[in-house]
Amino acid sequence: MDVIDGHNDLPWRLRVRDPEGRLDLSEDLTGTGLHTDLPRLRRGGVAAQFWSVYVPNDRPEPQAAINVVEQVELVQRLATRYPDTLAIARSAAEVDRARAQGRIACLLGAEGGHCIDNSLVVLRALHRLGIRYLTLTHSRNTGWADSATDTPAHGGLSPFGHEVVRELNRLGMLCDLSHVATTTMHAALDTTTHPAFFSHSSARALCDHPRNVPDDVLTRVRDSQGVVMVTFVPFFLRDACRQWGEELTRVEDALEPPWDTPAFLRQRQAWIDANPCPPTSARDVADHVEHVRAVAGLDAVALGGDFDGTELVPSDLQDVSAYPALFAELGTRGWSERELRKLAWDNAMRVLRATCG
Repeated sequence: MDVIDGHNDLPWRLRVRDPEGRLDLSEDLTGTGLHTDLPRLRRGGVAAQFWSVYVPNDRPEPQAAINVVEQVELVQRLATRYPDTLAIARSAAEVDRARAQGRIACLLGAEGGHCIDNSLVVLRALHRLGIRYLTLTHSRNTGWADSATDTPAHGGLSPFGHEVVRELNRLGMLCDLSHVATTTMHAALDTTTHPAFFSHSSARALCDHPRNVPDDVLTRVRDSQGVVMVTFVPFFLRDACRQWGEELTRVEDALEPPWDTPAFLRQRQAWIDANPCPPTSARDVADHVEHVRAVAGLDAVALGGDFDGTELVPSDLQDVSAYPALFAELGTRGWSERELRKLAWDNAMRVLRATCG
């Protein structure tokens, strides 16, 4: 079954781990620590992937604007290096064309509004480079939007934040509400004229993480004919994992920075080894999929795994080859082939077509 996935962080992982481009993604890289390569994408049925052209929150905004362009160029280089397998896509029509050619459509999503450097001109330039969604925040607030995981500063969106949403509408870009505060979700939905879109979030009713979507927002997703692309990150699946992640953060805060020194990483890993995260599986993801369906409807649910953006994954969803395991779990719950196709492909493509053409 063909899959369109809303979020994969491989470009940043490659930037950090393989800056000289020596890894060959045409090989099965299982065991290297990466969740993604071309053979496993094929085995998972991934026919279209939103690659996150992510830049960390700690970059000054002018630097983030430069770095996001570098991330776009990285994905473009991958498509050039593997032309028989990958094709850049800027619209639903181009996704359809790549799929018909047997290639994986490469869509681009910018994760965090800090990368536009408070400039609609930069936003327009990113659109011209092929980026088709902007996640309004990442883990910290921007100067115009509140993040789910920061102290509120704007009551959701500032006046300029509403301008950003309107410009996304005008350009034909998806306004991604993953990572934003609930107030920001509502403020954006008050302004946008396009379907609601969450690239990688799950249901707050099942796991009380602020990154997840509450039921009152799910009803607005339904009413806007939008979509929530359910993520596989354990912190967003079970409260026990959320609580474990909060404790890990406290441990990290107590360690001597910077975070990437051998001493820091060694102490962090020692704590994880002594205090493993509670387990998750495809059953937990299926629970979130079914909750989104129950509240917002079958047409409102899709998949955004966040592979290579998380260290921890469910036991039977360990990489991009594993989507069939989730479909098998849902099949045991009575999902039909038609319903699974909506989850895997049709719903996200409908929202992409309605917004980006």
